[in-house]
Amino acid sequence: MNGAPVQTSLREPDQPLGFLGRLGGRLGEAVLTLLADAGRMAILAGRAAEQALVGPLRGRPPRMRATVAQVARAGTQSLPLVALISLLVGMILALQTAGQLERLGVVDLVAGLVSVSVTRELAPLLTAVIVAGRVGSSMAAELGTMQVDQEIDALHVMGIDPIHYLVVPRVIGLLVALPCLTAFGDAVGILGGFTVGVGVLDLSAAGYLTDSLTALTLEDVWGGIAKAAAFALIIGVVGCERGLSTAGGAEQVGRSTTAAVVRSIVLVIAADLFVTGLLYARGGP
Repeated sequence: MNGAPVQTSLREPDQPLGFLGRLGGRLGEAVLTLLADAGRMAILAGRAAEQALVGPLRGRPPRMRATVAQVARAGTQSLPLVALISLLVGMILALQTAGQLERLGVVDLVAGLVSVSVTRELAPLLTAVIVAGRVGSSMAAELGTMQVDQEIDALHVMGIDPIHYLVVPRVIGLLVALPCLTAFGDAVGILGGFTVGVGVLDLSAAGYLTDSLTALTLEDVWGGIAKAAAFALIIGVVGCERGLSTAGGAEQVGRSTTAAVVRSIVLVIAADLFVTGLLYARGGP
């Protein structure tokens, strides 16, 4: 009974963790960080939705001038890049599919494949990636700079809700701009396929347009626009959350900006997979 104390630990206190132990610790930290970030984004999304939907009933409508400015910045300023990318992707898709369809002797199916692929998948996804890089990053940088300079605290002192004043106009602006950009990208992507089909594959212009319209359905078009709206919500919430969570100096603003772009793109692709899986499961496109 008076001997040395019994060692109850499974390992010695100073024993270093093995590779699996370190890996498990890092994975655990990553999971906890991911859950914490998801919780903050969910809270921010809920507060923004409350301000946007319930606020007008309480006499606090969204700031229209700021919302219109966000629509213009996210929409009109992104048009040239969306047009260029959509046109090039439509041309590339037409060339790639034509090479395979020529072996089967059904090269005239290029029009339908390009139009359906662009409207259903490529236009909303590529437009979301472009907007995440241009607009989502700027949101995180702006709000992060305001947070570092204590401008957010000043809004609290003046009795102004930062969610209503800063977040709601940005999220609504994206919800308006991104579906419109997607519809524009649909048209330009189909035009790119049309250019290759008529100019390179020697298809008739009338036949190409007829095949494109015949292959498309309203579900294809509206499904892509609905995806764009979901992507807009993700980009807006992630950008604002990263900006408002910034703490430190200018270096942290840069990190928040990078994190906003990376997380937005990852979540957009994950949401795209989820929606596509639901459509496939119910027998849709």
